[in-house]
Amino acid sequence: MHRVAIVAQPGIRAFDLAVITEVWGPDRSRVGVPPFELRRCALDPGAAISLPGGLTLAPDRGLDWLDEADLVVVPALAEPSDPTPEPVLAALRRAHARGVPVAALCAGAFVLAEAGLLDGRRAVTHWWLVPQLAARHPGVLVEEAPLFVEDDGLWTSAGVASGIDLCLHLVREAHGAEAAAAIARSMVTGPFRSGDHAQYLDRPVPAADRTAEALAAVRQQALRRLQEPLDVATLAGWAGMSPRSFARHFTASTGTTPHKWLLSRRLDEARRLLERTDHPVPEVARRAGFASEVTFRQHFGSAFGLSPRAYRTAAANAPDTGDSVRNGS
Repeated sequence: MHRVAIVAQPGIRAFDLAVITEVWGPDRSRVGVPPFELRRCALDPGAAISLPGGLTLAPDRGLDWLDEADLVVVPALAEPSDPTPEPVLAALRRAHARGVPVAALCAGAFVLAEAGLLDGRRAVTHWWLVPQLAARHPGVLVEEAPLFVEDDGLWTSAGVASGIDLCLHLVREAHGAEAAAAIARSMVTGPFRSGDHAQYLDRPVPAADRTAEALAAVRQQALRRLQEPLDVATLAGWAGMSPRSFARHFTASTGTTPHKWLLSRRLDEARRLLERTDHPVPEVARRAGFASEVTFRQHFGSAFGLSPRAYRTAAANAPDTGDSVRNGS
């Protein structure tokens, strides 16, 4: 996933365009991120494209470059009801037919639906637009809650900042947790929100700043001590709360339970260790905080569809990006 195509057309949201460009545009090879070739592909590559807010975009490739891309990303249209030209839709259908991941940010799901790609498949968009997408495209299995979902190589994300989450997730899936974390650090954003994180919260975020700060401090401390046998009671003690109150506030603040959050972070750490060290699998399990190697293998296989050993082999055989030195740290 080194050649990334932006589907550029009049009326696309500048924010989505900026997110895609910031994730795959800069050269971050000095911090271990592989080089990307990011192209802005349009029906007429010689014509400037008008964006909302008085901005313009200069395409640098035609739609035929989608046939060379490893990943196609579709920014949202500011007006989701605006039609997309048939040649653009046809190019998206060709990309998906040859097995290339196609990702749509926010209302970009309307473009994929218009192309007929989402019929009978799960999709998500900004929560405000969910009824509109469901009404216009009844064949789409529209979900309300997740930040992003994938179905048959088609990725869709919820509104605004969740586009960042999806883009970082795609980097993590293709190039590993270290590369995604390096990009997230440079963007001053967190790499940790998973797709099942809630779009919006049924319960309000705790109003008191000290509560939010306490929860953030607990998460940071937990990340530093993942190898320890952490549980809700321990985390609650760090926050000065009862386990029940802590679990309630934690879920309201993050959209996931403490247990699921810990498991996700431990799996991230395990992937990092498998990619970056030669530690035996039992040692990886221990350092990532799993109670046993058996438990680790079960959770890892369920999450990623590979055994830890197979994942390490796949990572070792990935193309060299200049940051593939393995060490025992």
